[in-house]
Amino acid sequence: MKKINVSRLSRHVATAMLTTGVMFSTAAEAKQKVCVFDLLGTQGDVYALMKDYALMASKWGADIELKPYTDERIVAEDFKAGQCDGISLTGLRGRQFNTFTGSIDSIGAINTYAQMRDVLTLLSSPKIAGNMTSGNYEVVGIMPLGAGYLLVNDRAINNLSKISGKKIAVLDYDKSQAKMVQKIGAQPVASDVTNFAGKFNNGQVDVVAAPAIAIKPLELYKGLGTKGAIVRFPIVQITGNIIIDPKKFPAGFGQKSREYIATQIDKAFKTIEKTEKDIAPKYWMDVAEADKPGYIKLMRESRIALAADGIYDKKMLGLLKKVRCKHDAASFECALKDE
Repeated sequence: MKKINVSRLSRHVATAMLTTGVMFSTAAEAKQKVCVFDLLGTQGDVYALMKDYALMASKWGADIELKPYTDERIVAEDFKAGQCDGISLTGLRGRQFNTFTGSIDSIGAINTYAQMRDVLTLLSSPKIAGNMTSGNYEVVGIMPLGAGYLLVNDRAINNLSKISGKKIAVLDYDKSQAKMVQKIGAQPVASDVTNFAGKFNNGQVDVVAAPAIAIKPLELYKGLGTKGAIVRFPIVQITGNIIIDPKKFPAGFGQKSREYIATQIDKAFKTIEKTEKDIAPKYWMDVAEADKPGYIKLMRESRIALAADGIYDKKMLGLLKKVRCKHDAASFECALKDE
């Protein structure tokens, strides 16, 4: 039997351990580049919040370096190309990385901020963690950006019959928007986050959807003019997502991040609610109570159809329905099994 050279074996083991240690050390010490979408670049509120987030993340073993972007499309493309280790962008654009979380922003699925608060709290639970990873991507934070309201350039557009034939800006990468617009007989106009406001303000489209926090920065009051209005009926809840490549971050980073973001939700809602209250009353237009059930059913039918087409995640839609029925058990939909 051949003798083992203990001395040589020890050297090999030591070398392997040293090499492995260097590899792990290098991975742990490398900075993580997080690409941040903010229309105002380094001067925007989102970028400021991400600076605070990066500071907090250092407690979880990360060393985040932020890179600002003013074009959301490029953020997503650079992430897919491996030029970013993580990104901050809207949930609508983030749907391509995780359909489950991307379906929070589905049409008419969350009616109130109380419902939204419950959904976001639930998604920070370790029990849901498995749904936060899809392929090479992990959603490590979801923040509310507020309800998306329709802005019309003429308050005479006050029901579905009046919106027929009108031009509505839709995000070109979100198929659900164009399908919904076509369903109500209006004309979708392909746009993106960087130009939809300009189209509304210049009169190229009659209607856009946006959260209150976007109205002032995007100068949407120009498009409203003296005849326009903001329809006080939420058609979607807009979210901001932080998504990472988990291989580039310390183990357990994702759950720590989600739990931290959950502690910031109330602060975010206070900002959203204050922004909505600061909008001059003259701009708001309420939907007639008699029309609301029809709109709710229309959006519900659209969600079901879009889920069947693979655009929305059925599991998330089921979760959102449970939350809605928790808050309104008498709703007609709670006895139905098709969503």
